[in-house]
Amino acid sequence: MNTVKSTLNRRQFLQQGTILTSGSFILGFQVPVQADSKVTVSAPLGSEPLMTDAFIRIDTDNTITLLMNHAEFGNGVYTSVAMMVAEELDIDWELLRWEAAPTEPAYFSPIFGEYLTAGSVSTAGAFVPMRIAGAKTRALLLAAAARYWQVSKETLPAIKGRVHSDDGRQITYGDLLPVIRAHGLTAPAQVELKESSEFKVLGKSHKRIEGAEKVTGQAIFSIDIKRPNMLYGSVVRPPVFGSQVIDFDATRAMAIPGVAKVKAIDAGVVVLAKDYWTAQKAAKLIAVEWDDLGRGHLSSEAFIAAYREMSNQPGMTAENIGDALEIHEQADTVFEAVYELPYLAHATMEPMNCTAAVTEDRCEIWVGTQNQGNDRTVVARLLGFKEEQVIIHRTLMGGTFGRRASKTADFITDAVQAAQGESVPVQIIWSREEDIRGGHYRPLFVHRLRGSLDQEGYPEAWHQRVVGQSIMQNTKHDPAYMVNGIDIYSVDGCLQAPFGVFPYGTTYQIPHHRIESHNPPKVGVYPHEWRAVGHTHTGVAYECFLDELAFHGQKDPLALRQHLAKDHARMSAVLARLRTETEWDSPLAKGRGRGVAARVYSVSPIAQAVEVTVNEDGGFTVDKVTCVVDCGFAVNPLGIEAQIQGGIMLGLNAVAYGVIDLVDGQVQQSNFHDYRPLRIHQMPEIEVHIVDSDAPPTGVGEQATTPIAPAVANALFDATGTRVRQFPLDRHGFTLIG
Repeated sequence: MNTVKSTLNRRQFLQQGTILTSGSFILGFQVPVQADSKVTVSAPLGSEPLMTDAFIRIDTDNTITLLMNHAEFGNGVYTSVAMMVAEELDIDWELLRWEAAPTEPAYFSPIFGEYLTAGSVSTAGAFVPMRIAGAKTRALLLAAAARYWQVSKETLPAIKGRVHSDDGRQITYGDLLPVIRAHGLTAPAQVELKESSEFKVLGKSHKRIEGAEKVTGQAIFSIDIKRPNMLYGSVVRPPVFGSQVIDFDATRAMAIPGVAKVKAIDAGVVVLAKDYWTAQKAAKLIAVEWDDLGRGHLSSEAFIAAYREMSNQPGMTAENIGDALEIHEQADTVFEAVYELPYLAHATMEPMNCTAAVTEDRCEIWVGTQNQGNDRTVVARLLGFKEEQVIIHRTLMGGTFGRRASKTADFITDAVQAAQGESVPVQIIWSREEDIRGGHYRPLFVHRLRGSLDQEGYPEAWHQRVVGQSIMQNTKHDPAYMVNGIDIYSVDGCLQAPFGVFPYGTTYQIPHHRIESHNPPKVGVYPHEWRAVGHTHTGVAYECFLDELAFHGQKDPLALRQHLAKDHARMSAVLARLRTETEWDSPLAKGRGRGVAARVYSVSPIAQAVEVTVNEDGGFTVDKVTCVVDCGFAVNPLGIEAQIQGGIMLGLNAVAYGVIDLVDGQVQQSNFHDYRPLRIHQMPEIEVHIVDSDAPPTGVGEQATTPIAPAVANALFDATGTRVRQFPLDRHGFTLIG
């Protein structure tokens, strides 16, 4: 359980934290005796709190705990969900606490139908259900107060965790619990939610609900987990991803004091020791013979060459509006470009890790995960258990960017297999090198684009072939995310019309628009979701080639996008706002440039304009990013701003430096010296503008990652006249200074 009080001094914080970790510690509560009085009486320790809803627990000390069914990994979802409940429940924000919900159907995502946090849909999916939960609990408490005071509940307002009568009496929510129990009261089946004009919490900026714990060091991430007699494990992983252990010699490792055992698991060879550093030291002394299963010749360069060749061949048709092929046959000039996007690692700041304890009939897991429903299923199958025998304790996460939504639950099964046969829990921590070389990456993609213009210089026909490994093919999500053999994530961000489960397109309208796809075999590495998934490559190729056509048609890049999106009201408003906020038409000095890109991801239109300064040697700075987003009703504007800043940072980092090279089946990068993170002094000024809206909230967590890379590339062209089509930028003439 985690406390949320942000105004406590350190002594109070520690005192309360001690109480909370041992459960509800209650010395007394007030029991109603008659309609006009209360008498304080003694109650035994551990007086039971009341679950008024699957998500809301009220304690007799008037604290309220929310069971969070969405994972918190820097996305701010705990805060958004708490705001939804607090609004309808009329609770003092400072009284809220939170804990992770168990892996039960009641807590499944209403959008995904499973226990999963992904796709920037948590706020949208929770907005109505969590408000209903708060409103039903409030109605129950008002009914209890009305029964207690023998008055009509319509006369009773609820204010900051108390019910007030018109004669000045008041009672806390916690004091009403005995009334609810005594009379067997239940929440109503139907409630009315507040109108947005009545909101006191929603739509206002709030600091993060878990922020105080992170600042004070009280927050628990999975790497912080300590269990009695726990062993630590370090895994010797294969140099060629996917290799299998033939044999190993652990003689030297076992001679190190503190090493308990060495054994083979699916991921490689694991050393179990008294502490992580001893396990790490011992792991380096193990000699392993590997079978690379014929993958030792694979390389990124070979993949790119093969994908380039494949992009010359017809692929599976994802979209065919009009007849782009015929228009191109008849056109005097057809422009063509090939964009290449490399593998990208997730590189989470908290390394991958998991703690597991396995007995004959139970497996207990402590882990930061986005996908605990799937994780439980995978582990249960691995152990031959029923799912209810697998208990997952979800913690906070120090970043994920999609990595902790692994369909194979690989970082969890490592710990489970390491703990099998042991009488104590085992924690597996991935080193930074293991993480960077872990083999789970944003897939490498090649895009071949061809376009022609009409007599007015606007795009008339567009033909794009997308080549890259499928993320969803042959996974549990295959039926929903594979359409006619096409992984919808491979082409998401290219299509003008909705496709599969994605109810949106680019918002652009080009009369003749054809998109084809190739899904090469999944070999060499494991294709995996990376923040914003398909848009991290489709966005770059599409928005940069759109700029190429704007240049050839002598059109202003922003004006071209406004023309193509003129029939989409939300995107039109976003682009118009961007033009105003950036003073787009004002000239820039020599050596400076502007670039723009606009995307729709998870329904939300977003556009960014970038200003850069470029030196003669290609060194550049990103001076300013102006971002306009329409994410429907802005639940927490401060949280939205933070998500946009973080998304811009990640996307800028990737376009500037991001690349994973595969040579002879082995990943060449290993740590932050050669898989470089952005430094704080390299961050641009960021200006965020949120479009006012009463529409239902839509996604914002991944949106800001999608336009920044193409906007930077377009700005560099504007400043220098040099077009980059292979990434990252620092390998092709442009180096982010710093």
